[in-house]
Amino acid sequence: MDYNTLLDMVAELGYRLAMCGAETFRVEESANRILASYGITAEAFAIPNCLIISIETAEGKPMTRMRRIGHHGNDMDGVEKFSALSRKICAEKPEPAVAMQWIKDTIPTVRRYTLPFIILGSILGSLGFSIFYGGGITDGLCAGICGLLGGILIYYMDRLKVNQFFSTMAAALVMALCAYCLGIIGISQNVDAAIIGCLMLLVPGLIFTNAMRDIIYGDTNSGINRIVQVFLIAVAIAVGTGVAWSIINAVWTIPDAVTIPSHSLLTECISCFIGCAGFCVIFNIHGRGSLLCAAGGIITWLFYRLTLFLGGTELTACFWATTAASLYAEIMARIRKYPAISYLVVSVFPLLPGAGVYYTMRYAVRGEMDLFAQQGTQTIAIAGVMAAGILLSSTAVKLITAKRKKS
Repeated sequence: MDYNTLLDMVAELGYRLAMCGAETFRVEESANRILASYGITAEAFAIPNCLIISIETAEGKPMTRMRRIGHHGNDMDGVEKFSALSRKICAEKPEPAVAMQWIKDTIPTVRRYTLPFIILGSILGSLGFSIFYGGGITDGLCAGICGLLGGILIYYMDRLKVNQFFSTMAAALVMALCAYCLGIIGISQNVDAAIIGCLMLLVPGLIFTNAMRDIIYGDTNSGINRIVQVFLIAVAIAVGTGVAWSIINAVWTIPDAVTIPSHSLLTECISCFIGCAGFCVIFNIHGRGSLLCAAGGIITWLFYRLTLFLGGTELTACFWATTAASLYAEIMARIRKYPAISYLVVSVFPLLPGAGVYYTMRYAVRGEMDLFAQQGTQTIAIAGVMAAGILLSSTAVKLITAKRKKS
């Protein structure tokens, strides 16, 4: 056995999964499963920025590989391709050099949207969620314009590997300034809805979802690491929008938002589907799976509205809707042999507290500390019950799956 090549191959596959945005448990499990298929007991340890794999050869010699995981994004097609490859390697057990070549051959097969499609996804995501959060058609179009600017800015800052905190803050600042200007000249009637719609592009949905799934599988260090990332990104969004508000307020008088009658359930579902479809592009989800992921967003929202209709509170509705989204993701993953994270990260987007982060910031910069504390507590509570919903359904599915395997 060529242990050096085998370790290099496994480390490379784990590295590729992590760089695409896979959960920590998926990275570790793929490494351990491949090495076990070759009859080798291994220890794999991964955190968001590092992967370490250790084995012991037949002669008792310990060997270790470590890979530094750098700036990584939201590439769900890559997660699917490399997850499928890990299962293929386990099933066929080729020579390590051959398996390494399979990895090299897989890299160019990962589909990626071009910049025009990414910009289109940013526009659709911003437009859809602006209307979803109470804006009108013109507010949605204004959010789409802001999303276009934000999408281009995010794309090039990612290419330059700019620090995520700074890039998030800069994108929030630019998009909020644009939305305020469109409101001042009278195009946007509900500036808040336009800003919330485009800020959804910055909400760390994948990091939040991965954090919950890492905790489920016992990777507490990685889970806490990602939760801290979520908090820092939320702070960056608040700082960027807060600076934009301060600049505009010092120069012009920001118009008050016009109250728009509540949308019908049908309008909410249509705008939710459009917004989720945009995020399918941003998360690099292709083909029929993107439609199913966007449909998951509608299912999530219908469960939310049903719980409210039956007399539940907002937190209760968030909990059961998130549980439904997680179950939907697990079911679709098993039907289509596609990682559940792809369905889950898009399906829960209608519940992510993007509006809560924005209003918390607004109350803070205006000095309305009572409202700031109230809105901040509510936002944290929503994130908490969403985490509980993901934990409940994913844990239940994991227990059922383990019992079936044991049988």
